[in-house]
Amino acid sequence: MADTADRQSARAEAEPEGCRSWTGHVVVCGLGDLGLRTVEQLHNAGAQVAVLDERRDGRFSRIVRGWGIPVIVRDAHLAEPFFEAGIEGAAAVICVESSDLRTLETVLLVRELRPDVRVVAHIDNAAVANAVEEVTGADGVLDVPSLFAPSVVEVCLGRRLHEIRIGSTQFATVEVVAPHEATLRELYGSLVPLGVATDREQEPIVCPGRDERVEAGDRVTLLGTLEALVEAGLRTRGAVGSERRARGPRVGALRRLAANISHSTDRPLRIALWLGLWLVVLSTIVLHFGYRNAGGGQLGILNSVYFTVETIATVGFGDFSFSHQSELMELFGIVLIILGTTLVTATFALLTNALVSRRIERSLGHAQIPGMAGHVVVVGLGSVGMGVIEGVLGGGGEVVVVERADSNRYLNQVRQHGVPLVIGDATLGQTLSSVNLSRAAAVAIMTSDDMANIEVGLAVRDRLGERWVDVPVVLRVFDRELGGRLEQSFGFRHVWSTSAISAPWLVGAVLGMDVLFSFYVGNQPFLLARMQVGAGGGLEGLAMNELGARMRVIAIGRGGNGDDLEYPPRRDTRLLAGDDAYLAGPYDELQRVLRREREGASG
Repeated sequence: MADTADRQSARAEAEPEGCRSWTGHVVVCGLGDLGLRTVEQLHNAGAQVAVLDERRDGRFSRIVRGWGIPVIVRDAHLAEPFFEAGIEGAAAVICVESSDLRTLETVLLVRELRPDVRVVAHIDNAAVANAVEEVTGADGVLDVPSLFAPSVVEVCLGRRLHEIRIGSTQFATVEVVAPHEATLRELYGSLVPLGVATDREQEPIVCPGRDERVEAGDRVTLLGTLEALVEAGLRTRGAVGSERRARGPRVGALRRLAANISHSTDRPLRIALWLGLWLVVLSTIVLHFGYRNAGGGQLGILNSVYFTVETIATVGFGDFSFSHQSELMELFGIVLIILGTTLVTATFALLTNALVSRRIERSLGHAQIPGMAGHVVVVGLGSVGMGVIEGVLGGGGEVVVVERADSNRYLNQVRQHGVPLVIGDATLGQTLSSVNLSRAAAVAIMTSDDMANIEVGLAVRDRLGERWVDVPVVLRVFDRELGGRLEQSFGFRHVWSTSAISAPWLVGAVLGMDVLFSFYVGNQPFLLARMQVGAGGGLEGLAMNELGARMRVIAIGRGGNGDDLEYPPRRDTRLLAGDDAYLAGPYDELQRVLRREREGASG
């Protein structure tokens, strides 16, 4: 690793033309948030990297050059910068451009220059992704929302179970709360502990041993086969929780309908309705005591109500009449008809106005959303936010969306889902009140601006008050160091980065590590990945207890056969050439293993 970095640093100090002769390196196109994280992880894995970017002297460019990695400025349509980056000898190209169309353009240009090179691209738009897949293959397109959104959805819906298929065996991770103080072995037997999150420590305990003692209330993440989880009673609890969630929307829809009806009746309409009610009551009393039927008797209460309603509605079936009553009753009948028709007309006019106004407000995103409870508030309507919305709806939850820009391209898609939408500034108390934040079950703040997310997160924290400790708030922040400070200083528990989740998939795709699944243990991103042991590589002949304490080998597919798994491997089990090792742990640990394998193969 040190030799590789020294060689790359020396070459980076030379002119860009020095990259032309490189072989086996990775070319990264685009140096945004995801691009920077990808370059960093490639560099840490010991890969040789060259970067192409439009910006001549951006902050990220200076950071990358500080690592000794050359950054070549390029124009959108020129091929020469790719030759400067050594495209002819490159092992792979990663495209993480600023837009989907720019990525498409880059992929087509790379394919024209090197039809045989492996290309991996980040695409949000489904139509563009399908087009790129025709060029790169199905495994050459990365969709960040599809990778990041499921973790957010699981937190928002309170799920603790993640199912994972390895070969023909179904595994799952589950988060449980320790019922009392004991060792992990005493509580959960042979299930594999992946992490322990406590309120006493900022960082979770990663891959603890089974003899690790936990206290009551600690959150433990375990992994095992579905059969083992069922035997431990953990799989059933997860399923029951999902069924309970699935029943929620039906009750919520009825509650929201009643609240919408109540909320739609503004003050003039309520006054008209109350006057109409009092007119019916007064008329019923007068007719009951003052009206005389043909036999000289009084009208019953029900007949009095009936006569009042038909008079106000001017339907007049002829079964009752004021024509043979006293002059006083005839005069009352005239007044009743005039007042009744006036109130009915005014009520219908006000009701129509209220419904039309609410409809316009809802379509423009300016309406208050009444009657919502146990819902998820999503702030920020981008590709990631849309992925969270669809995930929550698919899981049986309810969603309310807050978006600042009324020109957002996803607004129509949200409306087609029937999701309540508010156009406004989520940092304002009025906006947060309009989405019933006080009764929300979770909040996902998903804009693409770190500072905007932080500002909204602090506003949500202030408005939640005592509920802050109970309501999960997922904050999307690129800078992991800043995220750590937010967690430590303000008590945020879910400050996550799309780049931290997505970059390992890109890096693994070009360096030979197949990422299968990503999830969080506390605030620590975890990956489950498959790595093939190469002949003469750094992992060949290595025993399980020699790989490190912060990582777990979940299973071994002997000879690359995923249907014939060795699970769980013993501490003295050794990896053989051609085996598929299924690893779980933080990415920096998997990166260390990947670097060890690559250095062994190159040495």
